[in-house]
This record gives sequence, structure tokens and C-alpha cells, in this order.
Amino acid sequence: MKKLFFVLALITTIPMFAQQNLERSMVNVTGEGVVKVEPDEVLIKSRIEHEGSSAAEVKKQNDEVVNKIIKYLKSQNIDEKDIKTEYINLNKRYDYNDKSYTYVANQAISIKLQDLTDYEKIMKGLLENGLNRIDGIEFKSSEIEKYEKEARKLAVLDAQNTARELAEPLGQGIGKAVSISEMDSNNFQPMYRMDAVVEMSSAKGSQQTIAPGELEIKIKVNVGFELQ
Repeated sequence: MKKLFFVLALITTIPMFAQQNLERSMVNVTGEGVVKVEPDEVLIKSRIEHEGSSAAEVKKQNDEVVNKIIKYLKSQNIDEKDIKTEYINLNKRYDYNDKSYTYVANQAISIKLQDLTDYEKIMKGLLENGLNRIDGIEFKSSEIEKYEKEARKLAVLDAQNTARELAEPLGQGIGKAVSISEMDSNNFQPMYRMDAVVEMSSAKGSQQTIAPGELEIKIKVNVGFELQ
């Protein structure tokens, strides 16, 4: 009975020793991969807004403009899937100065252009059809998944190089990876406030008002390597 107890104790203890030994023989590092790409799409975050003393009237005004804008976008061959209503609001607003109420109707519509060269023309047309608010524009890439894979590969290789650099001064090397996880990515996609651009586009429709620059696709990974 004592022999059986000793064998059971030994069996349960060995995995604990093995786990502790594995933890002591690992090196954990973080790797980062960055890919810079030229955007080929732009997302316009627009809003139609009207204010007045009648809730029914401001809603009617908003609906008329929204209808005109959607018709205009379709006439420019913008696909329906690239026109999306984000929200619709009708709020009662109180003015503390003159103790009166007004109603504000607004509808937010996001418009994705798959050709950046259409931006100036589309923006001018939106303004001419009654659009009165632009909350921002966001540059995008139609091949974002491809570039994320590339950045992920670079991140893993960066982690491997870092692990080697850490082990080398100790006269050691690294073995196979025993754990790997992706950390929160920080894909920087520039967002621009467009209040000034609305005025510029309205006054000078043929003038270029955006500079797309580059998108920075960034992936971080955490990798644990065997330490040899």
C-alpha cells in the first residue's frame, strides 16, 4: 500500500516538475510587424441635419434631402452596399436664453468610394444636393486582409530575432516556439475632421482637398520560445 502511494505521488509530482522546468527554459518576447500601404478607398461620414420649431417639418426636410442624396449617389454608380445609414435622430432642444424649444432632426450616412479619384466630384455633388454636415473621412485599403497577413508574418519574425538577441549574450540559443498569441492591433487609419473641407469643396469644387498619404497596418504578437 505504501509502495502504491509512493508511485502515485511520484506520478503526480513529475508533471509539476516538468511544467516548472519548461517555464524556466522559455523566453517570452513581443514582436511587431508594420506595413505601410497607399489607400485606394475612402469612407465619407456625412450627416443631414435640420432644426426648426416643428418636429414634423424638420423631419420632412431631412427626409427630402436624404432622398435626393441617395438618388444622386445611385446616379453616380455608387453601389447600394456602399451607402449605409448609421443612425436617425429626432430630438427636442431647449434654449435656456429665450426659454423656447426647437426640434433637431439628423441622419448619418456613411458613403464608401472605391475610387479615390471620385472624391472631389462626389463631395461637390453631395453638397449641391443638400448635405450640410461632414463628420470626417477615413482612408481604407481594399486589400486590408492581405496586408494584415504580411504584417503578422513580419511580427513573428521580429519576435524570433528579438528572442535570439536576448539569448545570445548568455551563450544560449532558442528552439521551437511553444506558445504564440496575437495582441491588440493598432491599425492607424487617418480620420479627418471636414468642417473646413466642406467650405472649400463648396466654393472650389475642382480643387483637391484631401491628401491620402499612407495607412500603417500594425500587428503585435507574443511568442514563447524554448531556451537552449
